[in-house]
Amino acid sequence: MAGKTGNQKIIEQFLADGMDHMFGNPGTVEQGFLDAVAEYPEMKYILTLQESVAVMAADGYARATQKPTLVQLHSSPGIGNAVGALYQAKRGHAPLVVIGSDAGLQYMNMDAQMANDLVAMMAPVTKYSTLVLSSKSLLRTLRRAVKIAATPPMGPVYVCLPMDVLDELNDEPVFPTAIPSTRVVPSPDVIRQAAEVLLAAEKPVMFIGDGVAYSGAVPAMTKVAELLGAEVYGVDFGDLVMDNAHPLYQGTTGHMFGSFSKPITSKGDANLIVGTYMVPEVFPDLDDIYAPDAKVLHFDLNAYEIAKNHRVDVGVVADPKDSLELLAAVLEELITPEQKAAAEARTRQIGEAKAQKLAAEIEQDKNHTGGSRLHMAQFAKVLAEHLPADAIVFDEALTSSPAITRYIPPKLPGHYFVTRGGSLGVGFPGAIGAKLANPDKTVIGFSGDGGSMYTIQALWSAVRHDTGAKFVVCNNGSYKLLQLNIDVYWKEREIPVHDHPLSFDLSYPAIRFDLLAQSLGVEAVRVEKEEEIAPAIERMLADDKPFLIDLVLEGNFKPDWVKTNCSQ
Repeated sequence: MAGKTGNQKIIEQFLADGMDHMFGNPGTVEQGFLDAVAEYPEMKYILTLQESVAVMAADGYARATQKPTLVQLHSSPGIGNAVGALYQAKRGHAPLVVIGSDAGLQYMNMDAQMANDLVAMMAPVTKYSTLVLSSKSLLRTLRRAVKIAATPPMGPVYVCLPMDVLDELNDEPVFPTAIPSTRVVPSPDVIRQAAEVLLAAEKPVMFIGDGVAYSGAVPAMTKVAELLGAEVYGVDFGDLVMDNAHPLYQGTTGHMFGSFSKPITSKGDANLIVGTYMVPEVFPDLDDIYAPDAKVLHFDLNAYEIAKNHRVDVGVVADPKDSLELLAAVLEELITPEQKAAAEARTRQIGEAKAQKLAAEIEQDKNHTGGSRLHMAQFAKVLAEHLPADAIVFDEALTSSPAITRYIPPKLPGHYFVTRGGSLGVGFPGAIGAKLANPDKTVIGFSGDGGSMYTIQALWSAVRHDTGAKFVVCNNGSYKLLQLNIDVYWKEREIPVHDHPLSFDLSYPAIRFDLLAQSLGVEAVRVEKEEEIAPAIERMLADDKPFLIDLVLEGNFKPDWVKTNCSQ
């Protein structure tokens, strides 16, 4: 057969767009273009054993490269398995280009096996979802999808590729997708207005998110914060948004409860929001979250997020990096000696309070030594002594995360990623994706015992593709975050404290993550005592091969109680 089919041409299109890794799990209706992959050795197929692993590994790769990343899924059952992971990717603005085949246009009215409205299934968890109806528009549709995925605010897209459309000869030209520039800047009047409001504040506060990270605005944002002497909080972010050791960085607003965030959001008399929205809790505060007379300024490329839930005095759809650079310049021009002195005094005060808090936390950590069970701080302290300065951390440790960042404070953009979106399981596949994008770096993925079991089969993919990511299971025998959340629930409703639900306890039967890892080809050790920590870390970092540490931590669990009540 003369010419090339759509199966070949779509691979050429993806390669023309710089996508040379395809994360996927195969199915029969995709067999044509998967067979064609062998003709293009520059296309690397990263095989995963479950669809959510493919999406989450691609998510890690996309975060590390900030480029469109290709995911291949099967039809109805395959994309169904991936929906939760795609929800997380959508909330985190990952530019994933998801393709999946279908038996063919000729069968769509047959209601046959695996038939479904695939576009409708994917629409809620993607930025764009579509079906290719003709071989004449196959590549055109793919380029449109790539453009949408990669144009800020970025997000996953889905293109359904019917098998018969791909099997047809295709004469469409292949050329790189054009990604429009969104580097728009505010008018000088708006920048000046914002600068005047911020300089007049006695307690300015900044709230920043992934828009700052993705636009490369961390240096400009830091300069603005320093000029103002403003506390800085991360909001709904997955990448590093500020050097965590900087005296002005104060951590994050709440993820779960508006009651946690409100004291933070209401403390400032001028609030500068950049590259995020306010506020992403599961149970948000329904009233005004700011002080009554506080001014609110919001810069973002995503117009939908500005004033989505809460009042804004000045809203600007513009590039975060260019906006912050202009704002910094005008602040320097307008700031008076008195205002500069006040900003410097605030910075000293904020920095001293932060240092005192950190010292108290480290002192508290000393109380954990010598106990019958380990605490995360014991492990994190030793890891910090061994870890290369440019190591990359993919953090899904959740309740163990504060101890990790206390001893290994994220400092470099592109070197710290955190779970987002609420779905579990991204820690290990995300680390694999980040390692594929940074083969010369040490990459460590942290996950809990609950979260890691969602995607434990990702370890197999690390071995198959010789990807030397490292993995740490924070094994506390429970869904500890749920235990903490229900503690708040009881307190809010004045319910007496009692035993946590059985469904939050993972202690029986005990999961041996070291043995699971070994069965999937990954070397592993189990760490239960303090003296075992350093040898395990040294072994983990001794080479560039996958390695897992099953870190057994203190937890609230009762295996005998679970066995008695659940083994009926």
